[in-house]
Formats: sequence, structure tokens, C-alpha cells
Amino acid sequence: MSFKKKLFTAIGPLCLAFVIVAGIFLSPFRLNPTTPKVTSEAATSMGVNVIKGNQIKNKAMKEHNYVPFFGSSEFSRFNAFHPSVLAEKYDRNYRPFLLGSAGTQSLSQFLMLQSMSNEIHGKKAVFVISPQWFVKGGVSKEMFSLYFSPLQTYQWILNVKDLDEAEAYTAKRLLKFKNVRSDTTLKSLLKQIANGEPLSTTQEKMCRMRLNVLNREDQLFGHLGLISRRNKIDKQLKKLPDTYDFNTLDELAYKTGQSKTKSNSYEITDSFYKKRIMPVEASLEGAQVDFDYRKSVEFSDFQLFLSEIERLKMDVLFVIPPVNERWSDYTGLSTEMLDEFSKKINYQLRSQGFTNIADLTEKRGEDYFMEDTIHIGWRGWLEMDQSVEPFLKNRKAKKQSYKIDPYFFTKEWQKLDPNTL
Repeated sequence: MSFKKKLFTAIGPLCLAFVIVAGIFLSPFRLNPTTPKVTSEAATSMGVNVIKGNQIKNKAMKEHNYVPFFGSSEFSRFNAFHPSVLAEKYDRNYRPFLLGSAGTQSLSQFLMLQSMSNEIHGKKAVFVISPQWFVKGGVSKEMFSLYFSPLQTYQWILNVKDLDEAEAYTAKRLLKFKNVRSDTTLKSLLKQIANGEPLSTTQEKMCRMRLNVLNREDQLFGHLGLISRRNKIDKQLKKLPDTYDFNTLDELAYKTGQSKTKSNSYEITDSFYKKRIMPVEASLEGAQVDFDYRKSVEFSDFQLFLSEIERLKMDVLFVIPPVNERWSDYTGLSTEMLDEFSKKINYQLRSQGFTNIADLTEKRGEDYFMEDTIHIGWRGWLEMDQSVEPFLKNRKAKKQSYKIDPYFFTKEWQKLDPNTL
């Protein structure tokens, strides 16, 4: 056998495989069409691939009665009063599509929101704002890295038009993260946007090619890792009466909470307390005295989300959950500080025309309102539902008069003492 034939025999299959894979990634045809079953599983999966991808969530927003519920770990606390369970049990005209997981914060949620521009324009959403996000540095590098989506970031870059304060802030903020800077092309493009320089035609073509490859990856692998919550939801559905009555449900929520929190005086679920609290309980007494959520870069990250709502002409219900007062009394977390955080975030919202707010801060001491230290529980979900259900009866956004103020991107705002408002 000649040398050329030996060489072809050795590398020919590899070359052919490369051509096939390249063809799959660069072809214009869609792969792995999202079925209703996949969409249903993804709506409660809170999977990383769903959060970082586009195909599944965007299709759901476009073709189904799903409404995005942005948040973080609170949505993983499934009980009979969870928004997904209530919507299904009482056959409402919407189904929550949960967008968030432990560690997702405003910056990731902004990237998710803008990636659905075509599908969600003029519609409604629900956004749960956790006070715990608003530590001095905002989202941790580790958590942002976990949920960072190159796909959504390149998509954002191609949609940059005005080079205004929001876009400059986004570019500068993304450049703070090592995993973003490790992509040298992305780093260069973001620096350019941060400096107010538009992309050249060549750069736009390069971005589109990169975006095409990332979209193919999403179509190929976006379905992986979905965790079906179907069994959990079915189990919880059986616990609810067939007819919705708030007083009946509130009594049931009270009794459920009472039965689930017998091991401690904090009204924390027994399983959470025994696994997470009891082994270290003594060391946590007074441990949160110095925690402060009033001065944080997160306020400006949150402003990105608000700016995008205005651009997309959306209407959003903002929910501010409380912190379990029985637990905060033990750890020394200041309720005065939490009230001042509420004052500041309310000012940021209301001064710009965002008036649909369910601020539950003062419910911190209500029995069985929280499931653990910081997550909404049985009666808390039910109370939140009193705002969610009427808000979503009509899923089309009403005409809004937002007044977006670039001041909220400044360090001055981030550090502002809410007592001065």
C-alpha cells in the first residue's frame, strides 16, 4: 500500500467526521425540535442548560401560555402552594416558566431577558427580588461563571445599537469576570463597546458566525440535564381542594407548615434544619450582625433588567420576599437594615414608573410564611399568589410610562444610604 493510501486510511475517517460535524453546526436547519413534553419539563427544571440556552425557553414564550418567573433558589422549594402547582391545579390561563436557580442574580437574568426579545415583547413577567443578592460585590464570580451564557452575550453584542449608559455599563460589568475575559474575542468586543465604539461590518459577520455555532450547540445539547419535576407536582396537586378558596387554603397552609416544622422554634422545615442548621447552629448565633444589603453593585445590575423591560414594553410584577424573623433574631441580621433595603429598591422601582410591587418584607414574622431561613414557604406562596393571579389574568402588558434614569448605573446610587431618600 502506498504512503498516500496509508495516510488517507489513517486520517480520512477523522476528516470525514470533522466535515460532518462542521456541516451540522453550520447548516441552517433546526435540530432536535422542542416538543410540548420537553417544554413542560423545562418549565420547572431550573436547569443550567435552560437558563443559558435559548431554544427551549424562547419557544415556550412564543407558542405556549408560559409566563417567565425570574428568581433564584426560592423556586426550587416545591410544595402544594408553589406558583407552578396553583396555576395547574386551578387551570389558570398561564403556566410559570421558572427562570433561575441557586446563584442566579440580576446580571444573568438581564441576559436571559434580552435573549427573548422577539418572543416576549409587550408581555408580562414576574420577578422575585431576593435581598440576599445585594451584598457589596453583587453576584459572586463562581455563581456568575456557572450561569454565564456566551450565546446570550454574543446575541446582546449584535443587538447593541445606541451605545448608551446601559450598554456601556453592561460591557464594563461583564469584563469584571475572568471567565468572560478568557474569551479573547469577546473581551475585545466588550472593550470596544465600553469605549463607545460601534462594531465594524467584519466584526458583525464574525459575531454572527460565532452565534450560529452557539445556537447549534444549544439545539444539540440544550435538552440535556432536564430534571422533570412532574412527580413532585403531581404529588402536591393531590393535597389541594378542587375549588380555590383563600381562607380554606390559608388554613391548609398553616397546618402544613405546622406539621413540617416540629423540630425547631424557627419554623424551618425539619429536613432543612436537621441537615443544614443543627450541625452548625451554635456558631451562627449573632453571625449576621454585620450583613448589609443597602449598598451594592447589584442595584445597578438590577437596573439593566429594568432598562430592558422598558425597551421591550413589558409589564412586570416585582415580589420582595421577607427574611424569616425568628431566624434573623438569632443570627443578628438587622430588620432595620432590611427595611431600609426595601425602601431603596422600592424607590428605584417607583421613581421610574414600575409600580406593580408585592413587597412582603413586613410579613417576616407571620407563622409559616417562610419555609426556611430566607425562602418563601406555605403561607408565603399563597400570599404572593394574591398579587400574581390578578396580575396575570390578562397576559398582555398594559401601556406603561417608564422613565429610565441612568443615575441608577452610578456608583453614587450603589453606595447611597437609603435614609437620605
